[in-house]
Amino acid sequence: MGNDGGSIPTRRELVKEAAKDPNNTQVKETQTEKLQYYWSRCAQSQKLLSPPIVSDSTGNLYNKDAVLENLLSTTKDGQDGNVAGNELTSGTIKSLRDVVEVRFSIEEHEEQSNSKSSELRMVCPVTGKRLGPGVKAVYLVPCGHAFAETAVREMPGEHCLECNDPYSPENIIPILPVSPADKDRLRDRLSRLQSEGLTHSLKKTPGSGKKRKKTQSNKETEAADKAGEITGPNLSSKEVGPEFSSDAIRNEGTAALTAKVLAEQEDRNKRRKRAPNENLNGLFSSSKDMAGKQSDFMTRGFSIPAGAKR
Repeated sequence: MGNDGGSIPTRRELVKEAAKDPNNTQVKETQTEKLQYYWSRCAQSQKLLSPPIVSDSTGNLYNKDAVLENLLSTTKDGQDGNVAGNELTSGTIKSLRDVVEVRFSIEEHEEQSNSKSSELRMVCPVTGKRLGPGVKAVYLVPCGHAFAETAVREMPGEHCLECNDPYSPENIIPILPVSPADKDRLRDRLSRLQSEGLTHSLKKTPGSGKKRKKTQSNKETEAADKAGEITGPNLSSKEVGPEFSSDAIRNEGTAALTAKVLAEQEDRNKRRKRAPNENLNGLFSSSKDMAGKQSDFMTRGFSIPAGAKR
């Protein structure tokens, strides 16, 4: 080896050190950079945020026009055309009822007035702090006003500080949550609302009222059909069986109707047994016809003159 113009690598050049886990400072820096990006960019279109701004049940921020475009751009298969947008929203946005328009208090500055492409400067209307990665912000449902979390937590009452609309503590939505506890709370809230037939904006899920009406009408129809089968015109009390009674029916109106029809059916059957049947009378002879039996078989039914010779 040598004299060939090459070089001999050493061990430190060949063996690389194993990757080290990032420390807390590096993790916070990465998290702050990510939050800074999503505080200024739409999570779906990656464009700068501009009013109107909306948010879903997970606390992400979107431009409303980007959400509308994603909902309207459907393929022939019925799937959304923007696949990347679907992955970011995780299927939480299926209609405009799944988002709430967030009403930020925007502070204008010189850069923003001179340039239309500059970032928005959103501040809390109570504390005056700029909302962003350094300040934990929340918004209220259904009004959508945004505040710093400290302002909402320290102010007494459950009414919005801007519009005085009532709200419940579970409808305080953190913007771009980081802690696992906040994310779990938002998921539990959404599942609870879905079980109640509501969306993130506290509006009814499309078709939930119709389904409830259909289920109630279907139950009433089934009960009427069962009553009709029991009280049919060709069904007698013997066919029903001795173990059946109107007490077994829970609905009072249906039970009373069933008992009434069964009583009428039983009376009708008794009348049929008592009344003579005209069709059967022709099969039997009366006492008046018994006199003809005394004559011969050949002359039965004929009158013989008294002076006739036999």
